[in-house]
Amino acid sequence: MFKAIVSADTLQETLDSVSVLVDECKIHLDEDGLSIRAVDPANVGMVDLDLGAAAFESYEADGGLIGVNLSRLEDIAGMADAGQLVQLELDEETRKLHIQIDGLEYTLALIDPDSIRQEPDIPDLDLPAHVVIEGRDIDRAVTAADMVSDHIALGVDTGDELFYVDAEGDTDDVHLELTQDQLIDLDAGDAHSLFSLDYLKDMNKAIPKDAEVELELGDEYPVKLHYDIAEAQGRVTYMLAPRIQSD
Repeated sequence: MFKAIVSADTLQETLDSVSVLVDECKIHLDEDGLSIRAVDPANVGMVDLDLGAAAFESYEADGGLIGVNLSRLEDIAGMADAGQLVQLELDEETRKLHIQIDGLEYTLALIDPDSIRQEPDIPDLDLPAHVVIEGRDIDRAVTAADMVSDHIALGVDTGDELFYVDAEGDTDDVHLELTQDQLIDLDAGDAHSLFSLDYLKDMNKAIPKDAEVELELGDEYPVKLHYDIAEAQGRVTYMLAPRIQSD
């Protein structure tokens, strides 16, 4: 059983956070909210999302699991105006999702969850550096790096207590430094890892510019990015594997 009413904005933000990495996913419909965990086909980028029942206008669920085509669900959600309400109801017998937006009714065929890629285990990493940064600063760094390279280095300088971004191209380089004063928070630890910029660009598309984004970093370790959605009633965690540099 699943029956919910949610604002189009919240639904869109939730779907965007996941669809930047995968085309389809399993959604766990628990009593206290829904959750999604997925990894991209190359096993490089991972997303873990929780959206609490309080993020909905109304919410009823009893622990089901559904598989959805994200792009089709996003197209439907995109037909709603900002601030409009979207009604969602699962038909247990037909295994279809009924969606209503201001008189418009849409019936979405669901995917067998068993046919969708297995959900990843999120490794429990104790990473030495923690940076809290504004979404717009991540956007600035990613945009600048994209001008010169297809990979990006993220690091923390413990001596100068700053977070830095490096991108080296064939001819041009980009370097960005943000000191403790320019960040929301910094818990400095030794960190420097190289990442595929394509993945970070995709994640950046979903990160709100006004979000407080927490980064966890290490030395040639994955990066974890966390930020809140739906007025802090939901939380997204991305994890991105590093490109190991060979000497």
